[in-house]
Amino acid sequence: MSVVVVTGSAGLIGSETVRSFAAQGYDVVGLDNDMRRTFFGDEASTAQNRVALERTVKAYTHHDLDVRDREGVDGLFSRYGEHVAAVVHTAAQPSHDWAARAPFVDFDVNAVGTLNVLEACRQRCPAATFIFTSTNKVYGDTPNRLPLVELDTRWEIEPGHVYQDGITEDMAVDATLHSLFGASKVAADVLVQEYGRYFGMSTACFRGGTLTGPAHAATALHGFLGYVMRCVLEGRHYEVYGYKGKQVRDAIHSADLVRAFGEVVRAPRQAAVYNIGGGRTSNASVLEAIALSEEIAGRRLEWTYVEQPRIGDHIWWIGDNGRFEADYPKWKLEYDVPAILREIHDVNRDRWQV
Repeated sequence: MSVVVVTGSAGLIGSETVRSFAAQGYDVVGLDNDMRRTFFGDEASTAQNRVALERTVKAYTHHDLDVRDREGVDGLFSRYGEHVAAVVHTAAQPSHDWAARAPFVDFDVNAVGTLNVLEACRQRCPAATFIFTSTNKVYGDTPNRLPLVELDTRWEIEPGHVYQDGITEDMAVDATLHSLFGASKVAADVLVQEYGRYFGMSTACFRGGTLTGPAHAATALHGFLGYVMRCVLEGRHYEVYGYKGKQVRDAIHSADLVRAFGEVVRAPRQAAVYNIGGGRTSNASVLEAIALSEEIAGRRLEWTYVEQPRIGDHIWWIGDNGRFEADYPKWKLEYDVPAILREIHDVNRDRWQV
């Protein structure tokens, strides 16, 4: 028996990870207690994904377990022990705004929860590969200090800048405004690196931009592309916060990200850190995403502009995947933003359309 443990297993990245590793012949053990519903309400519940996984993935075993439950997490890892080949830790509180409302919960889930899973892995299956879904928010709002040029539908970095092809991992993570969410993820990110360096474990931090796909339980506070399309299909009003709606995000499909996880499990490294996202292949501003969603759905979106941007929001984020591609040259992106939005539309049209 070779086991992959996935935390947040009913979420967007977690559920994609379950299906991918089960298809490769692993037994997959998932931890998920639908905290997303607690964070964002009933429409953000991952219960539907959980039911689908349990119904369709024979190699999947679900545990209704919170990563803050230290004894429970250790007990689960103790049960599977050395059979665990990899741990993919995706469980998180993912919102800037929500973190400010409940900072203890945010830190306990993101930082302490990560420590609980890391230590259980070290004690019970130290040879396992540990993969962590970090975030580009570990860089705080440092990207907003870059020299940017305003174009018709987006902000762009000044031509010829060292980050013209995307922001690399050498960007500093201190002396910047992170938001409390960003701070809790920094703590978790550094812990994962430290378990790699100090204890010699195989660990990797993936600092993603916009992680997306059709399985996203999209809601106003989290799930940019999915929520734009949901608003178009449901006739919901959408609010654009700050920067004239020209703020740019790179976007990576969950399937592309999980294929990257597979590369790491096949050839693990110690304390690896990767910016990962759509890069120059897959990115859009808010205005561009709205226009694409309207075109795909054949419907108009009613939206208003709010002058005040969200705290810690990036004006321009396009990451550079170069470090990961150098380490794993077989991996390539398969999706861009139009393809992602079309798939989100096609998979969810019957559920969302009014």
